[in-house]
Amino acid sequence: MSALKIKQIEDEVASSYLLVDIGANLTNSKYSRDLDSVVERAKDAGVKKIMVTGASVQCSKEALRLTRLYPGMLYSSAGIHPHDAKTWTDDCYDVIKELASNPECVAIGECGLDFNRNFSPQDVQMEVFEKQVQLACEVGKPLFLHERDAHDDMVRILGKFKDRMPPAVLHCFTGTTAQALKYLEMGLYIGLTGFLWKDKSDDGVRSILEKGLIPLDRLLIETDAPFMYPNVRGSKIPANIKQALSDRSLSFLNRYCTFQRNEPCSLPVIVEMIAAYMKRPVEEVAMATTINAIKLFGFS
Repeated sequence: MSALKIKQIEDEVASSYLLVDIGANLTNSKYSRDLDSVVERAKDAGVKKIMVTGASVQCSKEALRLTRLYPGMLYSSAGIHPHDAKTWTDDCYDVIKELASNPECVAIGECGLDFNRNFSPQDVQMEVFEKQVQLACEVGKPLFLHERDAHDDMVRILGKFKDRMPPAVLHCFTGTTAQALKYLEMGLYIGLTGFLWKDKSDDGVRSILEKGLIPLDRLLIETDAPFMYPNVRGSKIPANIKQALSDRSLSFLNRYCTFQRNEPCSLPVIVEMIAAYMKRPVEEVAMATTINAIKLFGFS
């Protein structure tokens, strides 16, 4: 990225947040009646780009369709979530590859391993995940990764492709310090969500941020909407973190977002929480995550 482009982003962030939501499930039926308003609210809140997550073949097709309705604002990924790995058929590889050939589709995923819920058998999850990593290598597009309680197998499978794997982000990271450091050592980006509000472990995301273990050039932010609502009123959030949240960001969160339906307009609150835990200026974190997203996904 040119120095001029970075300077332009710096100037815009200085006047208002310029954010990229790298993961929002806008194909979810909860947005079927008012997606126009959801997208407009995101813009008003300072969210300039949103990647719509593909989690199945049909969902990936719908995500791509949405990018055509909101060109320059919405982008998409194409893949099969580990929950749906059992739905993989012989033609899925070619279908996802065709979807990924479109410029609006900027990543392969959401794919990975979820041994927490095991909605698909673990052996099937691993087989389907490996096929999608292979596909990402073939088409040269970044990986949008999901991992729950499957760190060792995730590392093992990605390690098979270490010499040719494209860039990747571990989406909605909720793991430990050791796991974060391993993913960073492998060159992955770390994506953080509103999960911060309920994390109170001694070795979790909050601790990782407070210790400054995630370099700014490896950090990305996302809402995972309509999930991962950031309940900033929760008792688990320290007073100094709550005090760091701006009235403007809180107004979007409190007016439009709920536990039942989070929205991309909650992203400013998330970046403010992250910056507060990191003890860094929020403008610095906002700018860094935006530049990272542009570099990783090639957003215009």
